[in-house]
Amino acid sequence: MKTRKSKKLYKKALAVMPGGVNSPVRAFRAVGGNPLFIAKAKGSKIYDVDGNEYIDYVLSWGPLILGHAYPAVVKALKKAVEKGTSYGAPTSLEIELATLVKKAFPSIEKIRMVNSGTEATMSAIRVARGFTKRNKVVKFEGCYHGHVDGLLVSAGSGGATFGIPDSLGVPQSYISETIILPFNDTEAFKNTLKQHWKEIACVIVEPVVGNMGCILPKEEFLKTLREETEKYGIVLIFDEVMTGFRVAFGGAQQYYRVKPDLTCLGKVIGGGLPVGAYGGRKEIMSLVAPEGGVYQAGTLSGNPLAVTAGIETLKVLSKTSTYKKLEKTMQSLERGLKDAAKQAGVKVKFYRAGTMFCTYFTEKEVIDAQTAKTSDTEAFKKFFWGMLKRRVYIAPSQFEAGFISLAHTEKDIEKTVKAAYETFKEL
Repeated sequence: MKTRKSKKLYKKALAVMPGGVNSPVRAFRAVGGNPLFIAKAKGSKIYDVDGNEYIDYVLSWGPLILGHAYPAVVKALKKAVEKGTSYGAPTSLEIELATLVKKAFPSIEKIRMVNSGTEATMSAIRVARGFTKRNKVVKFEGCYHGHVDGLLVSAGSGGATFGIPDSLGVPQSYISETIILPFNDTEAFKNTLKQHWKEIACVIVEPVVGNMGCILPKEEFLKTLREETEKYGIVLIFDEVMTGFRVAFGGAQQYYRVKPDLTCLGKVIGGGLPVGAYGGRKEIMSLVAPEGGVYQAGTLSGNPLAVTAGIETLKVLSKTSTYKKLEKTMQSLERGLKDAAKQAGVKVKFYRAGTMFCTYFTEKEVIDAQTAKTSDTEAFKKFFWGMLKRRVYIAPSQFEAGFISLAHTEKDIEKTVKAAYETFKEL
């Protein structure tokens, strides 16, 4: 596999960008070697600058559920860009996208468009604090909610009550209002709320953890979050930036039948363009300026290009046949990867929620951040490079989810499973 041009570009990038990238995981630090530089993409494939073709299971980290350069999205964007890229003023397109999202997520009575998942979670927490007049936030270890200062925190020696910053530049005072708990631990959650409920504004959670691979909630976990937060008047926020339209058309909240107070979205609702949104109960969202006293603004929020791509994407997703096809493809990939590992004699744990998935190189059941860390990351590195050699592109980290799209074919799945079996055998 030739990667000469990618290596040259990476060397140039290192001189002008931190780590040569604009988002850390792209640098391949978790797997070693140099990152690929992509020249173009179409359907289920991406093509690097050296001309190599790969079956893509990263899909821009989730949003491209229809596949790359979906014809209807491209056609609509071409028309939209000729009318201008941004107005800084309202458009009818914003109403159309908001209406489509509301139909998919009944818990969202009012919605505000932003430009990223980070903006969505940051804003939702601010609104929750304004609504409850409390300050503390409960989050769960392993859940990533964007690079918000108060959420870049890891569990410290004190477990549920003390944390340490995950990043330089984050003052301890910023995270002093954040409580970290183990995902799927209902008893720890109940005890924490019982002790601190008067101080807690909100609980924020990825209902399916997509930033530690793909960790599923236990049957009672999300229901307990809902029951306990209602009991104490705490705002429950579902971060569905990754799970929205991925786990099901109405997100994880539809699949698990749990209704949050606020929902954060991104990824899919922009059809591959930068976008995010937060919304929920009318009485909470009515506090957002200019209607209320919680300030949040964005010049490019709801810009016509991102909104256009989102509208076209959701139109396709609203068809029942779309999810039937996606489910069939995902089942085929799941069976194939499990069988490939078994036949090769490699012990792995495979999990999936809708169209997102992860293969962990561990024999333990993965239920939280600590069990995810039992994965053999050296084995994953070898697996990553083995798959890449066979022209299958997966996330360059053991702790990132994979995704399928409407564009993935039976032939793609067959090639992927064959590549996986051969790579497993090499391990």
